[in-house]
Amino acid sequence: MKKLHRKKNGKGHTYWALVESLRTAKGPRHRVVAYLGELGSQERGGWVSLANRLDGKCLSVVEPTLFDVQEPWDPVPSEATVEIAGVGVTGTKDFGEVWLGLQWWRTLGLDALFQRLFPPGREEVPWDLLACILALGRFCDPSSELHIEDTWYPRTSLPEMLGVGAEPGYVQRLYRTLDMLGPQKAAVEKHRKERWGELFSLDYDRLLYDVTSTYFEGEAKKNPQAKHGHSRDKRSDCRQVCIGLVVTKEGLPLGYEVFDGNRNDVATVEDIVDALEAKYGRAGRIWVLDRGRVNEDNLAYLRERGGHYLVGTPRSGLKRYERELTESGWGSVYEDLEVKLCPSPQGSETFGRCRSADRAKKEKGMQERFSKRIEDGLTKRYRRRSKAKQRPNRSLVERQIGRLLQRNSRAAGKYDIHVTDDPHRKGHVVLEWTCRDDWSDWAALSEGAYLLRTNLNGKTPEDLWHRYIQLADAEAAFRTIKSELVLRPIYHPTAERVQAHILVAFLA
Repeated sequence: MKKLHRKKNGKGHTYWALVESLRTAKGPRHRVVAYLGELGSQERGGWVSLANRLDGKCLSVVEPTLFDVQEPWDPVPSEATVEIAGVGVTGTKDFGEVWLGLQWWRTLGLDALFQRLFPPGREEVPWDLLACILALGRFCDPSSELHIEDTWYPRTSLPEMLGVGAEPGYVQRLYRTLDMLGPQKAAVEKHRKERWGELFSLDYDRLLYDVTSTYFEGEAKKNPQAKHGHSRDKRSDCRQVCIGLVVTKEGLPLGYEVFDGNRNDVATVEDIVDALEAKYGRAGRIWVLDRGRVNEDNLAYLRERGGHYLVGTPRSGLKRYERELTESGWGSVYEDLEVKLCPSPQGSETFGRCRSADRAKKEKGMQERFSKRIEDGLTKRYRRRSKAKQRPNRSLVERQIGRLLQRNSRAAGKYDIHVTDDPHRKGHVVLEWTCRDDWSDWAALSEGAYLLRTNLNGKTPEDLWHRYIQLADAEAAFRTIKSELVLRPIYHPTAERVQAHILVAFLA
């Protein structure tokens, strides 16, 4: 039904037409099937019913769409008198984001999953709806459970969408929902994998693995996993836990494990492989890992299980290929990226040497910046010592130089620094340094170069490169969950609540 307006003798008239939608070369257009003239409200309703039948729809089973109204054919006045001083906006509700989140929750089948996991009892608000509220709160407005209860939930349209009151229950019920969610991690991951396979036709032959950490505010004494360790958040003063995340090649998080805060990244690989195989079975998957996540024992472990790997290798491994770096035979993947493959002496592995022009410029700029800092620091200390009236402390000078090199470690190997006694001033020291030409030559040769290692056979340089750079998808997933979904910091004191907090973030 389409409304048509026409003026005749200075008076406006409204006519109706029955139209159908057509696709044309200029885009979708309406074609008039019949002009119906002026219609009353009952006549319009009858024509709508007829139009639906002609279109193959039965009004008794047609579900309302998002923007349907209850009485679409009520007449709308053409004019209205408004008192501006009395106009105000009250009772607004957040709608769009919670509607989108709820649609995804239902599309992924999480509503049905939690109804099975949490059978209804005598509670006024079902546990599955509280789980939905927790996940949507993390998705839309990440904050504490108290914020969800007191601030976020009442200002949204969720009470009307879920059919519960504006107060889902006292805040302790949200915390108790966390206690019930934690043990369901395996069931959630299994369901998510199956549902994603149906929606997106995913395959799981290539998995990306990375590790991050998230810290606690508070002492977290009740959590045995909360320990001091290498902090990616630059909060070494806080206890933390480490999270190992496995994502598909499309960047969707497939599973995760929580480790002690002082766990070395290398020591997590076997645990994560065992956990994934226990859930989804053993298969000849390809594991893509960064260079800080593996060692020889990990690679041997993957080979024994029939698995494949593509991993980054520490820069120190480039030394053995110094001659090849100067030779020709590089294959161009992109305009500024070259890759060369070389089989291992045993023939069971392949090493890929990559060289990026953009990365070389970046590393050169970093080296020059750190070199300038070191030289400025050494010059400043040399002048200070030459003008000193008091006898300098030699051990103090050496410690200051050590701290200077530590802060600028990328260029520390460039200098030979010596602190000796001053032959002309008794009790004073002389600070001397020289630049190592061999170090500078190797830095210029290796800038922008790095080494890949794999036991995959028959792969082209382009294929290996594309597989490896997909690790950026795992890093993007971490950025999303830690920053946008505010996984950090964690305030929960117990290990069970922490596990549930992380699970809610991954659901979001």
